[in-house]
Amino acid sequence: MHGEETAGFRLVGHSALGGYGDGMQLMRSGDALYVGHFGPSGMGTTILDVSDLSAPQLARQWPAPPNSHSHKVQVADGLLLTNHERFRSDDPWSAGMAVYDLSDPFDPRQIGFWESTGIGVHRIVYEGGRYAYLSATPEGFTDRIWMIVDLEDPSRPVEASRWWWPGQWTAGGEVPDWPPAESWNTHHAMVSGDRAYAGLWDGGLVILDITDLAEPSVVSRLGWDLGGETHTCLPLPGRDLVVVTDEATTDGCDGPPHMIRVVDVSDETRPRVVAICPEPAGDFCDRGLRFGAHCLHENRPGSYRSTRLLFATYFNAGLRVYDLADPASPVEVGSYVPACPADQQAAQINDVWVGEDHLVYITDRVNGGVYILEPDGPLDARMMEAALL
Repeated sequence: MHGEETAGFRLVGHSALGGYGDGMQLMRSGDALYVGHFGPSGMGTTILDVSDLSAPQLARQWPAPPNSHSHKVQVADGLLLTNHERFRSDDPWSAGMAVYDLSDPFDPRQIGFWESTGIGVHRIVYEGGRYAYLSATPEGFTDRIWMIVDLEDPSRPVEASRWWWPGQWTAGGEVPDWPPAESWNTHHAMVSGDRAYAGLWDGGLVILDITDLAEPSVVSRLGWDLGGETHTCLPLPGRDLVVVTDEATTDGCDGPPHMIRVVDVSDETRPRVVAICPEPAGDFCDRGLRFGAHCLHENRPGSYRSTRLLFATYFNAGLRVYDLADPASPVEVGSYVPACPADQQAAQINDVWVGEDHLVYITDRVNGGVYILEPDGPLDARMMEAALL
């Protein structure tokens, strides 16, 4: 059992999420912190009142639908969106996206539901406005595809369009042309202007032209010889860079390394990797459970935004912060690994959200709940220098 390890951060608050500590995606709006749950606990969504950072209070909590998990949250324009996806069962499950009104941020009221069919919705990207961008596995497809849902009337969401890699639509007669041991599916895509940057799992990074939302088209694809399970593709506006994470999906030292790549897209028809962020130093590979890259803070409106500082989760290596002042030579400038939660082999830091006030929120996917961090003076000054104004 390892104790707290920190470089640049101070723990200011913690929540065990009412005993349902399997925290996944999280997002703060005002004094409300919204947290999705991985699923083993049976809980779906938790809302914490974080007006007192040192003592977060449980404001509301509701379970996931039977045989489903609801591990993702998105908050914008007075709406809360959560996913419904099959979880570890072949019994009846819920498949789609729930829409909640946040007139009372601590007591959401469900006003709509979009049914995806199939296995359900995995990841949602919603920064406000008319459209939500999500990954889902509808009936007839091998795995997740990218879908755009129209929320002009939030009480009646409707599909606007869909895109998939050829070979996924088996019900339409398509035949996969990728290696049998691989899966080419969309984890999610980040949107910047008329481009979307999608993680195609074992297919790497795909750049999509979404000038016509009704018919997204491929600009280019970049794959890797080592790694895979491509997760997040985060564009850095104004720098012609996209930061791409894999997701570690095996425990300990098993499997290939799962990395954070810096990709040059100045010629978007020929993207190229210019650097790999340094792997955390230490014995993490031997600690057990997952070790490797996973999520990034996604530079949402209303949060801390930077095209230079990168906040990434690394499972048992916790939170890592990289400075991309020189994109060819990323430098780690901060890190935080909490003390290993009780009855857990190692920390499993899953998601990160950074506020405009520089407070950092992270989750543990097994049983650790939510941790609230404050940067120390030097890191705080670096964050101020690197912030987008």
